Amino acid sequence: MSENSRPSGFPEYGPHQVNPEWPPPPAHAPAAPAHRRQRGPAKLLVAVAIVAAAVGGTTAYGVQELTGGTSAGVTASSAAGTDVVPASLKGTVAGVAKAVSPSIVEIKATSSSGSATGSGVIVTEDGEVVTNNHVVAGASQIQVRTNDGKSYSARVVGTDSSKDLALIKLEDASGLKAATLGDSDGVRVGDQVVAIGSPEGLTGTVTSGIVSALDRDVTVSTDESQGQQQQRGGGWPFEFGGQEFNGDTGGSTTTYKAIQTDASLNPGNSGGALIDMNGAIIGINSAMYAPSGAESSTAGSVGLGFAIPVNTLKADLPDLRAGAGG
Repeated sequence: MSENSRPSGFPEYGPHQVNPEWPPPPAHAPAAPAHRRQRGPAKLLVAVAIVAAAVGGTTAYGVQELTGGTSAGVTASSAAGTDVVPASLKGTVAGVAKAVSPSIVEIKATSSSGSATGSGVIVTEDGEVVTNNHVVAGASQIQVRTNDGKSYSARVVGTDSSKDLALIKLEDASGLKAATLGDSDGVRVGDQVVAIGSPEGLTGTVTSGIVSALDRDVTVSTDESQGQQQQRGGGWPFEFGGQEFNGDTGGSTTTYKAIQTDASLNPGNSGGALIDMNGAIIGINSAMYAPSGAESSTAGSVGLGFAIPVNTLKADLPDLRAGAGG
């Protein structure tokens, strides 16, 4: 299968490609007040998961897409009050990596027409894992590998395509280390963050950076044929509905508010964690920006990554646990 084709009937995997406020405003433009959250126009991003053709075993392309109350079994905390990182390593990337890596998994989802690699975050000791919807949508088989090298089969419990979130459950799992879910409302521009996931299938990869902006409007396609159409090339960017996008919108799109970060995200990071320096999850990595005209199989991180705020996840968990779909 050629790089310019995409397996039909299988959704896009990996961070969606978004085109935030680009190009940036001229240098002489007045800076926004520090207390105001910057907002960018709705643009199409690229998800961060890896997709490979099932037939022939060759790589087809890498698509760059990346609760009111606390539910039982989920560790939650305020970002300021959590005590996840050991005191001797507090405030260090090494400390965050040591404390949180056991809670991050690699996910491989397959169907009759393709396979995808993404990441996930363990939220309960008995194997509930949160990831992006675009990582597992349409999958007939899901395999999960934990940080200690153990492998599990998993099933989809619930999905929410409008927020690009999904909950899966590992079979016969127990004693896993659940992540601590923080408070994304307390995140500030300039905060240091760490990202953990499986970019390009490299399990447990750690990158770091800062929060670059908040409340970015990220628009991604919910059409399963989007990736295939996107690979046909043509003029990028293009216009749709009076707006300019960096990819094919397909038949439908969804827009959500995201945390922007310069921590490196690449295909395979989808569904992984964006973490504060206390070791609390503040976002689920979902998308990255790829330059206009870049092939999805060659595009890499340019320091413009996006994560779904963890408070969005916490609010959605009850519905996901109830088996929501769509």
